[in-house]
Amino acid sequence: MSMKNVWNSAAACGLVLGLVSTAYMFATQLLSTSHIPAFISTILNFLLWGIKFGGCIWLMKFFMNKFAKEYSEADNRTVFRMGLLTALLSAIVYAAASFFNAAYISADMFTEQYSQMMQQMAPMMDSNSMTMMKKMVENMPNITFFSNLIYCFLYGTILSAILSRNIPSKDPFADYKPDQQ
Repeated sequence: MSMKNVWNSAAACGLVLGLVSTAYMFATQLLSTSHIPAFISTILNFLLWGIKFGGCIWLMKFFMNKFAKEYSEADNRTVFRMGLLTALLSAIVYAAASFFNAAYISADMFTEQYSQMMQQMAPMMDSNSMTMMKKMVENMPNITFFSNLIYCFLYGTILSAILSRNIPSKDPFADYKPDQQ
């Protein structure tokens, strides 16, 4: 079992998972800017989140099972490594997309939302807090990138650890020999 095979499989899987999460990000962003009533928008957001959450778990399990079937010599440890690399690569794809979204694609929307929040919070903050908050908005794309990278990688790592326990499935009777009683 070469690491090249693990990396190749993880790259394709990571790209798919990262694109699914990115599609969810843009779908919810589009939904928030549409003129749909708040109640319906909330329900649609919840449904989209559930589909993304369940879909990502299902996709990770599917890709791990597919990897174990393609490489019969893959054991639980190798499947976990493949899942770990998939988590890392999908986290990079999603974090990069969220960075470009916050920095370039929807920068105006983020700035507008941030200024609205600052107007509401201004009476409760002193001048030092206001200065720090203004500096924070300048770094929002970087904060978005690293927070999403860390969160997605940790989530994927935990998911990989849980799923890889039974991939490939173990035969509990593999060592059973009927002649030895």
